[in-house]
Amino acid sequence: MPTQSRFRTFLAFPVGLLISMSGCANKPDTTPQGSQPRSTATGTPIVIGEYGSTTGLTSTFGLSTDHGIEMAVDAINASGGINGHPLKVDLKDDEGKPDEALSVVRLLISQDNVTAILGEVASKSSIAAAPECNSKMVPMISPSSTNVKVTQVGPYIFRACFIDPFQGTAAAKFVMNDLHLKNVAIMTDAANDYSTGLTSAFEKNYTILGGHIVLTQSYTAGDVDFKAQLLAIKAKNPDLLYVPGYYGDVGPMARQAREIGLTIPMMGGDGWDSPKLVEGAGGPGQALEGSYFTDHYAVSNPDPAGKKFVETYKLEYHEDPDALAAMGYDAVGVLADAIKRTGTPANGDFASKQYRSKLRDAIATTKNFQGVTGNITIGPDRNAIKPLVVLQIHGKDFNFVSRVNPD
Repeated sequence: MPTQSRFRTFLAFPVGLLISMSGCANKPDTTPQGSQPRSTATGTPIVIGEYGSTTGLTSTFGLSTDHGIEMAVDAINASGGINGHPLKVDLKDDEGKPDEALSVVRLLISQDNVTAILGEVASKSSIAAAPECNSKMVPMISPSSTNVKVTQVGPYIFRACFIDPFQGTAAAKFVMNDLHLKNVAIMTDAANDYSTGLTSAFEKNYTILGGHIVLTQSYTAGDVDFKAQLLAIKAKNPDLLYVPGYYGDVGPMARQAREIGLTIPMMGGDGWDSPKLVEGAGGPGQALEGSYFTDHYAVSNPDPAGKKFVETYKLEYHEDPDALAAMGYDAVGVLADAIKRTGTPANGDFASKQYRSKLRDAIATTKNFQGVTGNITIGPDRNAIKPLVVLQIHGKDFNFVSRVNPD
């Protein structure tokens, strides 16, 4: 069983209003406030489930996402809730394990009787738990699982982020058209749906653009020695190493690459986004200096909503928000907007099959939701149509390089 379960009720908090519930639901306002207003919401609470890795190898993913969700829920409740109803969030830790993800989702549905569920970050955990949500007709929104298989589970499964084909294609175009590098090697986690999905999209599109994949090597998450694969890659003399993996493996891999004299730049996906990435690579200015990765948003985003989100987050957590926090925040926004449009059930039961069905339809019709990570529209395949950014590592910072919009 998971090691952590926490039931939270957020009725007042010193953050700005995520959504003006009496105005346009698609325009978040994250202006920090100097007081702690009490919620005026007196209706039946709307219980939302959340599952993620707040412990384990990918704990920064779950914790950052939870911070974003927490901040959004606080803001909604401080502004009077949704149609007068406060949100309550039941968070359960799945330790980053797919089997635990399924177990805790079953508990959220059968014991906690939630209206909808937010999670997971890791695609493999979302894929494991999504069938339970779909079969029980409980809408699920993954903040940041990018593998295409997630939403293919069924009509009740959504995501607030882009998908790997878009991310892999954008990376391939950036390497070829911006960096002008024509020979790439790949290190992929063969047991990880996220990693293999990005690898497939990158390989296909990079080759179409005229690039050459000189060698593909594999590893398994949690490995500690990558030198055999890296030596084989070095012998092929590539211009860049593409590593679509998670931060816990990428840092040590980069450090070992430099130790054997493989000094080419590296590039990855949103799985790199963690404060621990640079630490694992030997610290600022070390093995990952100058490398790139695709992501959901940039802290330096000039958009006013994004800037206000960063300001508010730093006031509460005393650090810059990463993309996982921003995506958690936006996932709540998408769900809250859909709940507002669905309205209040006559019998007050927000967890009935009838209400969940109507809520599912409302989520599916989300158009141009103005999130802190960009405008979000839910497409016919229940995937978010939204932009991505390319970031470059300088010291401890992930600096904005370019934005890529969907076709």
